[in-house]
Amino acid sequence: MAGAGSGRDTAAMPACPPPTHDARPALAQGVHVRARAAQAPSALYAALCDWLSRFGLAQQARLHLSSDAQGALVCAALADEGLVRWAPGFDTLGLARTLALDASGSPADLRREIVLALLAAPQALVFDSFEELEAAVGVRARIAQAARRTALAFDTAAAERPPEYWHYCDQHGFLLKPGQCLIAALRAATQPEATGRRYDFSCYRATEYVILLGLAQELAERNPALLQAIAEHSRRRAIRSGQFHEVFLTEYGSAERPIPPRYYVPGDRVWFRNPDERSADIAGYEGSWVIYLGAGQFSNFWKREQPYDFEGKCVEIHHWRDGVVADPEGEPTMDETLVDRHTQATLDDAGRRATVLARMQRPRDPKGVYAEGGCIDTTREFPRPLCVGTADIRLPALV
Repeated sequence: MAGAGSGRDTAAMPACPPPTHDARPALAQGVHVRARAAQAPSALYAALCDWLSRFGLAQQARLHLSSDAQGALVCAALADEGLVRWAPGFDTLGLARTLALDASGSPADLRREIVLALLAAPQALVFDSFEELEAAVGVRARIAQAARRTALAFDTAAAERPPEYWHYCDQHGFLLKPGQCLIAALRAATQPEATGRRYDFSCYRATEYVILLGLAQELAERNPALLQAIAEHSRRRAIRSGQFHEVFLTEYGSAERPIPPRYYVPGDRVWFRNPDERSADIAGYEGSWVIYLGAGQFSNFWKREQPYDFEGKCVEIHHWRDGVVADPEGEPTMDETLVDRHTQATLDDAGRRATVLARMQRPRDPKGVYAEGGCIDTTREFPRPLCVGTADIRLPALV
């Protein structure tokens, strides 16, 4: 796959083949990009082809013109040969290793991995313009980079933020102080280099701050007015929990059409569910919210220098059941030392490891059910469209 890992020699690569047309979007996978109202489909095809060439991927993708009730589309997906070689069974966890991409150290390689994973999408990802596709790659890269830099103190019963940037309101949560920059405030709350200390977070709230930071950074370049509106809203009311999901995120996949268990794109927010009912009753151990960083790694906000791999995360969650102890008041709490000991013993025992992973890599049970399911969610989450004219972020009314 010449050029896919490094982007070298792309100028010498042949152009995409002439566009073909199908009245239906025949590719059920990959990315579908809509032509803007005044944009000729052939121009969109050429722009997408040139963009893929810059990543060294024009000859590894299948492209064709299509249309639906909303207008013209260009569909692009990883060709069958590439899918089998680089993402068999839609397993994208090994993309960086297979193609020698340095997703942690090279921003360009991280974006290449994102583009490759999008082309390998098991269900079509639709973008309302070519600019939205570019923005999706950009915001995912920023989220992954922010997650890799995030280092926090884990506390489900307490929360704190840098006081120079945030103040707490009992009714509306942590609010951005007047005159403060949202991007700087989010960095200060999550990246200890900014303030010299780590702040208390739950993993769920941490993912919100990391996602909002990546989104705000991309909006600063592509849609400053929307960024300003989000900042102003953040001074009066925090958007959090279920409302954060509804306002900022798209959910990809469903219980009826699950995403394959090893398909991830850098920048995804991912839920690993605890399938053990007893330990799941302990606050903070219902499951684990993480960001996929690329290169087969998931964020570890408490030990950022030790990101999780897929198998390690599954095994750790399995052993939460072995870390349950009683606190001085007799209430169940988690002993992380016990969890670490059991986790390492399982990872070191090939037979035990295989047994645990066979169970944990099953799709999770529905909410409230603890039966035969594992820890794998059927969906992924990532930001909604954000560009001027096609943005799908609707801020709630302030009353």
